[in-house]
Amino acid sequence: QVQLVESGGGLVQAGASLRLSCAASGGTFSNYAMGWLRQPPGKEHEFVAAIRRSGGRTSYADPVNGRFTISRDNAKNTVFLQMNSLRPEDTAVYYCAASSITTKTIISGESDYWGQGTQVTVSS
Repeated sequence: QVQLVESGGGLVQAGASLRLSCAASGGTFSNYAMGWLRQPPGKEHEFVAAIRRSGGRTSYADPVNGRFTISRDNAKNTVFLQMNSLRPEDTAVYYCAASSITTKTIISGESDYWGQGTQVTVSS
């Protein structure tokens, strides 16, 4: 059983940056593709970014491409989401996700494990 704990959320103004972290435990971190999804207020979960086990290839949703960067440190069992040029529409609860299969299951919202989420609020 893999446990995921997110941190780094908060309230910022538009144009600011935040860095989210997700610490994993209970499994072999490098065996999992990792990713981030978010749930804006009143909306369904949506894919944000994903990274392969080795960290060699990443995928991004169109609204965040070029502003957000996902990375991982397999030695520290941690995945990060650097968010730059934040916009009010980025306001959401951000969830870390892990998949034992591929990043495709993260993109489709079918991850094996999810964290509890961290709130990101961007004011205009």
